[in-house]
Amino acid sequence: MKKYIGCDLGGTNLRAGIVDAQSGEVSFLQSIPTLAREGHDAVMARIAGLINSIIASSGLPASDIGGIGIGVPGVMDMERGIVFFLPNLPGNWPNVPLAESISAQTDLPTYLINDVRSITYGEWKFGAGQGVQTMVCFAIGTGIGGGLIINGKLHMGIAGTAGELGHMIIDFNGPLCGCGNHGCLETFASGPAIAAMGLKAVTQGLTTSIGRLVNYDLNKITPEVICQAALEGDAIANEIFELAGMYLGIGIANILVSVGPRKVVIGGGVAGCGDLILDPTRRTVKQRVKVVPLDQVEIVPALLGNNAGVIGAALWAQEQLSQV
Repeated sequence: MKKYIGCDLGGTNLRAGIVDAQSGEVSFLQSIPTLAREGHDAVMARIAGLINSIIASSGLPASDIGGIGIGVPGVMDMERGIVFFLPNLPGNWPNVPLAESISAQTDLPTYLINDVRSITYGEWKFGAGQGVQTMVCFAIGTGIGGGLIINGKLHMGIAGTAGELGHMIIDFNGPLCGCGNHGCLETFASGPAIAAMGLKAVTQGLTTSIGRLVNYDLNKITPEVICQAALEGDAIANEIFELAGMYLGIGIANILVSVGPRKVVIGGGVAGCGDLILDPTRRTVKQRVKVVPLDQVEIVPALLGNNAGVIGAALWAQEQLSQV
């Protein structure tokens, strides 16, 4: 049985490992700095070098590796394997033939998938989404990404764009989003949105321990710091998570009445705050959803951590090769 390599292309780190598509087991996992400032050619060489190193260290013959899947945080042509725009990497990678380049340097077929769609796929097959035919995933970090499993299939939509859940509009008069629209969910419940609420509270002089926790270096206010303050009983920090959770709950409510998933999986760095954000999210869903039987819906934290994207990307490569 062939194995597949999954790779996460991140702005800070490259992570890759060999994935057993039958069990989801990840082996020979390695992570190296992306060094994105060196440009896309250098980064692609690093990806290929990382993959070749993993294969060599595994001792497996190249014929045992079926192919490579790469989770990419941006806009791409999935069929041709070309990256159009990576917003968080220097140079933005316009029209970069990523799949062709990696394939040429590894002698393995290579396929691209959006990074959060790969997380969604991994969580559905081997993580928190197991056992259902329809699932939604939100990954809450620097932005809010998403993915959809519908009737047992990863739903890609037009050019792989289905599942951009962070860009559903929560308030049409809301703040400007990085996508160019106004009032997207991402502007209300992402990591930077939560951090901005903490920063505002401190600069307004509200009674909160958030500033003290960072020695009043406002650049160090992060969702993790606000989470720490909330866990220590800080009322303002708890209010921030109540508000972010409410907005996330509204977004989930919209998805429940349109897609009807059995599970909603919440991942990403902000999800590490656990019930601080999940409790107000669940309460809001209960208040706002009237036409879906909520006793048949679970809102749960992701299980696979950083491995979800590696697993999902490898599974995507397997699926594409099965259709060749």
